[in-house]
Amino acid sequence: MAKEVKRAAKAATIRPPSIVRPTPAREASRRRPTDEQIRLRAYQIFLARDGAPGDEFSDWTQAERELTEELAK
Repeated sequence: MAKEVKRAAKAATIRPPSIVRPTPAREASRRRPTDEQIRLRAYQIFLARDGAPGDEFSDWTQAERELTEELAK
């Protein structure tokens, strides 16, 4: 029974979190453009074609791709 109490006490102790060093993949995921940044860039793409009808999804994905590449530099 004493072993069970020791084991329970050991399990109940609070340990500080281990230090997690950022990996390149984790850093890259933090460097994502915000929706607002993407929205603004997509609007700029729309204006660059003089407001002609187009595919808003394509504008969004192009804007996201451009901004992501820019942030990765």
